[in-house]
Amino acid sequence: MPKPYTPKVVTANHLLAGDVIYQTRDGWSRQLADAEVLTDEAHADLRLIEAAQQTGEVVGAYLADVDTSKGAPAPAHFREAFRAKGPSNYAHGKQTELN
Repeated sequence: MPKPYTPKVVTANHLLAGDVIYQTRDGWSRQLADAEVLTDEAHADLRLIEAAQQTGEVVGAYLADVDTSKGAPAPAHFREAFRAKGPSNYAHGKQTELN
């Protein structure tokens, strides 16, 4: 029996502001609660391709697992929980000062 597909959201960094953003049915939001939850692999792959083509708006689009057991999507892993809190001074493995 195949393993059930883990719900996912498309997430990326906003190109100019550097904020973590989430794809909704109508665009992008800074709130994970607004994200479109993708429950099948084909739809998730299609939405990721669409996001990756928006290179003037976003950078580094990818699919992130979410927990939907309490209704609204919540980060399923520590990395996503950390990113969902917003910009930090930790970038690419090196400490940097915020301007």
